[in-house]
Amino acid sequence: MDFDLTQDQREIQALTRDFARAEIEPNASAWDRDHHFPRELFGKLAEIGLMGACVPEEYGGAGVDFLSYILVLEELSRADAGVGVTVAVHTSAATLPILTHGTDEQKARFVPPLARGEHLGAFALTEADAGSDAGALRTKAEPHDSGWTITGAKQWITNGRHAGTFLLFARTDQQTAGARGVSAFLLDAEHVRVTRDEEKLGLNSSVTNDIVIEAAEVGRDRLLHEENRGFRVAMATLDGGRIGIAAQALGIAQAGYDVARAYATERRAFGHRIADFQAIQHKLADMSMEIDAARLLVYRAAWLKQEGRKHTEEGAKAKLFASEMARRQTAEAIQILGGYGYTKEFPVERYYRDAKITEIYEGTSEIQRLVIARSILGLTERALVAR
Repeated sequence: MDFDLTQDQREIQALTRDFARAEIEPNASAWDRDHHFPRELFGKLAEIGLMGACVPEEYGGAGVDFLSYILVLEELSRADAGVGVTVAVHTSAATLPILTHGTDEQKARFVPPLARGEHLGAFALTEADAGSDAGALRTKAEPHDSGWTITGAKQWITNGRHAGTFLLFARTDQQTAGARGVSAFLLDAEHVRVTRDEEKLGLNSSVTNDIVIEAAEVGRDRLLHEENRGFRVAMATLDGGRIGIAAQALGIAQAGYDVARAYATERRAFGHRIADFQAIQHKLADMSMEIDAARLLVYRAAWLKQEGRKHTEEGAKAKLFASEMARRQTAEAIQILGGYGYTKEFPVERYYRDAKITEIYEGTSEIQRLVIARSILGLTERALVAR
C-alpha cells in the first residue's frame, strides 16, 4: 500500500489551501454572520481550475483525478464549509453526472460553462414528501411532440437561487409508483422559480432553496440518460456525492482541531498551559486519531471511485464516520475553549453548527447504515436517499 499523495495531488492541495487562507478564511465569519453568498468567489475559484477540478480539459476543467478533487473539497471546507458544499454540489451532483450519463452534445453544451464557473450547478431530487424515500417524488414530466412539460416543486436545493443548470428528476411514467418511471432532465434557470430561501443552523454562506417548475417546456435533448431510468442516475450521483460530503466533514473537523490545539498551547490555568493537563491531552489525542481514521476512509472511497471500482459501501462508511466524527469533535473543540468556544470570537461554534448537517444531507446517518448493512448482507434493494 502506498499512502503518499502524488506530486500533482500535493500541488493542488497546496494551491487550494493557499487560496482558502487568502480569500476565504478572512471572510468566513462575516459571511456566516451576514448570511452572504460570495458569488464572486466562485469566479476566482474557476480561474485556478477549482470549479471543474476533475472535469477533463477538453470540457474546460483542470483534468485532475477524483482524489485531487476530494482534497480540494477538504481544504475549502476547512476554511468555510458553506463554500465547500457549494462546490461539492456544483461538481459532484451536477457536472459529473452530465459527464457520466450525457450524450456528446449534452457534454459539449452544458459542461464547459459549469467547469469555467460561468454557471453554478444544482441537484433537484428532494420534495416535501420525498426525502429519504426519494422514489415518492411527484414532480411530473408529460410528453408532447417535441419534448416534455415539467411541473412540480422541489425542496432543499443547494445553489438553487444562483444556479444556471439544474439536474432535475421527474416522473415520466405516471402509472408506475416508486423508483421506476423517474427520468432525469437538464433544466436552465429560466425553467425554475425560487420560492423560498431557507434559514439554517449553519452553512450560512451557501444558499438552500425551495423551487417550483411551472409547466416548463423542454425539448427531448434535455433528457439525461434513458427515459424512466433516471433513478439510476440519482443513485450513482449520490454514491459519489457522499464522498464529497465526507471530505467536507473532514475539513470542518480538521479546522476545529487546529483551533483547539493552538488554544490549548497558549491558554494558561493554575500556572500551566491547559495542554499540560491530561484531560485536555486526551481530548486532543482522540480528535487527532478520529480525524486520521476518517481521512483514511474518505481517501480510500475516493480512490475506489477514481479507479472505476465499486464504492457504494465504502462511500457510505466514509460519509457516516466522517460526519458523526465532525459533530463530536467540533463539540470537543468548544469544550476545550470553554466559554470562549461558545462565543463568535472564535470560529469553533461555527464549525459545530456547520458539522451537523453533514449527518443529514446526501443521505442521513440512518440511511448510510442501511446502505452498509444491505451491502455486507448481500441484499440487492437500494436505500432511497436524497439531498
